[in-house]
Amino acid sequence: MFRSQQRKTKILFGLPDVFLAAAAFELAYRFREHLPLDLTFYLLTDVKTLLICFSAITSVAIGYWLNVYGKVDSAELSVIFRDSFRQVGYSAIAVVLFIVFGLQAKISRVFLTSFFATNWVLLTIFRLVARNLVLRVSRSLGNERHVLIVGLGERAERLGRNLENYRQHGLRILGFLDPDDLHGEPVRLSIESYPVLPVSELRNLLSRHVIDEIHFAVESNRLPALEEIFLLCDEEGVCSRLAVDFFPHVNSELALERLGQTPMLTFSAAPDDEVLLLAKRVIDITLSLVGIVLLSPVLAAVALLVKVTSRGPAIFSQSRCGLNGRMFTFYKFRSMVVGAEARFHEVAHLSQREVATKIPNDPRVTPIGGFLRKFSLDELPQLFNVLNGDMSLVGPRPAIPSEVAQYKRWQRRRLRMRPGLTCLWAVEGRDDIDFETWMRMDLAYIDNWSLSLDARIILLTIPYVLSGHGAN
Repeated sequence: MFRSQQRKTKILFGLPDVFLAAAAFELAYRFREHLPLDLTFYLLTDVKTLLICFSAITSVAIGYWLNVYGKVDSAELSVIFRDSFRQVGYSAIAVVLFIVFGLQAKISRVFLTSFFATNWVLLTIFRLVARNLVLRVSRSLGNERHVLIVGLGERAERLGRNLENYRQHGLRILGFLDPDDLHGEPVRLSIESYPVLPVSELRNLLSRHVIDEIHFAVESNRLPALEEIFLLCDEEGVCSRLAVDFFPHVNSELALERLGQTPMLTFSAAPDDEVLLLAKRVIDITLSLVGIVLLSPVLAAVALLVKVTSRGPAIFSQSRCGLNGRMFTFYKFRSMVVGAEARFHEVAHLSQREVATKIPNDPRVTPIGGFLRKFSLDELPQLFNVLNGDMSLVGPRPAIPSEVAQYKRWQRRRLRMRPGLTCLWAVEGRDDIDFETWMRMDLAYIDNWSLSLDARIILLTIPYVLSGHGAN
């Protein structure tokens, strides 16, 4: 389905989760209330109402975050079980944190466990049933659409095949219009045959048949000659869609925006959802502030340790490349002797990478510096870079300008995401992976970025850092 039509289905299948969460809460509450345990269990009415509302809203919000409702109709059994488990799991974390830090209360663990388990069972059962309801709901919402395709040839056939995949959702192809106005023989697609009519017949077709949409699948140089057809669709109020697969090898996300009176077709090879990026920034500010406050004793202790164990400042600063190549001052605790950069030529031959430097047992590292690097304590001052907006908690690691100058063209795309404290490579081997794999993992992160991916990377980074796994 088209995204605009899919929104209605998402809303309709998101609303039941509110009632399922409330039902699971009430079932678990009654179950715990009647258990013959030593401690009597009850919740005050206002607390109970608040918890039910918070649980229900959180469940739906996480469902949208994980895009559960966007694949209700196509999900396999394993995906349904997994998505329901993830949704309930994240909701459980949020509810427990709300109880501990928001309500500052102690609530029966038996109740909470039964609540989350019941919610997962109800969600899973509903998703299994919902797969068969999506098509009926789509039709009842008026998603049945009669479509004409302007164009012939490979591009038009490809569009026709794509539309055929959504026939069960109500999409019907009425035929193809020849943009050259030639009466041709019926074109046979790999799925089904459709009539081919001259484009000059469109006005009559609109008056005689129900036509909801007209899709244009023609070469870009033919578009000016079809301006009258676009105007006709505009006058008749018929929805027009233009297939813009002019550059089939370009994998960027497409969006149509308007600058004043000028429509702009945007190709974006990096995340550009301003709402989600704003949420990422809010999370960065919040967690970096919390980290600075909670870790302030550690920051002070490490700074003092660096000062007393070697000559020079505690903080090392360096110019690094940030978002889209912008330069910023990068901070970390000094782990090398003073003047280490000037002595790089002495150890350059020991590097195991051609671009990004990797020198095992680097003689310039101080004794305490090796310990700081192993457990990533030297990276803690970058929380201030995150707070300042130069970096993010998760993103490709900030590169030195001299390294960026050696990048291949495809590797430069990693600069299109704000650099971070940790990223995929940090939880997939850290210093044990080669440079090209590192670059490809950064691009994979950019191509698949989501807030849930950031959360997963942060959670996976913690045990890796504490164990010192893979650090050099």
